[in-house]
Amino acid sequence: MRWVGWMAAVAAVGLMGAKAPGDWRALDPDNTLVIETSKGRIVVEMAPVLAPKAVERVKRLTREKVYDGLLFHRVIEGFVDQTGNPNNRDGGTSAYPDLPAEFSARLPAGTPFTTVVSRSDGIEGFVGSIPVAGISAREQALGSDHRARVWGAYCDGVAGMGRQAGVDTANSEIFFMRAPARRLDHDYAVWGRVVQGLDVVRAIKVGEPPAAPDRMLRVRLAADLPAAERPKLEVADTSGPAFRAKAAALKAKLGARFNVCDVPIPIRQP
Repeated sequence: MRWVGWMAAVAAVGLMGAKAPGDWRALDPDNTLVIETSKGRIVVEMAPVLAPKAVERVKRLTREKVYDGLLFHRVIEGFVDQTGNPNNRDGGTSAYPDLPAEFSARLPAGTPFTTVVSRSDGIEGFVGSIPVAGISAREQALGSDHRARVWGAYCDGVAGMGRQAGVDTANSEIFFMRAPARRLDHDYAVWGRVVQGLDVVRAIKVGEPPAAPDRMLRVRLAADLPAAERPKLEVADTSGPAFRAKAAALKAKLGARFNVCDVPIPIRQP
């Protein structure tokens, strides 16, 4: 469901009031990736709390300019845009060793976490802009470690690490979801989510490989860009009261079929 449709759904139940202070937050420049593609700009909020080694690798390859000019070599409509291999095809790697699997995480104490779905067998919610699923509240209460155990939920816009057949073979390949594909949950590391440019993700030319592939022209960390070139946007705070109210309204409207992928993350120009 697109943001416009969500706004309409929320308005229908009368929760489109004024934004309270704290309902918006700025992106952390050290964990914001800015990708200039042949179709336009993609801005990704990275999630080191979920996949620290993957985020570290993406930052390193970005700063070494390895990603600049690489093709979107495998693009499947309704599924993924795949890129990041220096050889511009499946199976390529960087000069660095493969990464260990980072398919789930125990959230550090105090990490803001918003639950939007709670069932007997698990929960769904958000860590920042990243949609996640996790163990049930009952299971979490067992044992001595009560920190939430979660894994990234492969909703549209989610950024994942590609890999080969082995679970410890992620290296340089990255992919962006054109649409939800929850079968990938708990099987590929989630390192971020597109907060601006999902339309660009969906406009990348399709093919395996595409006949005339699009490419990442220039990839930079926001922290490494001059202030004038950094994305000028704020993201909805998923732990804020306005977001929680809107998610609850959408859940009431959709009923039992509601899931975390139904909830988009609004942005605005400050």
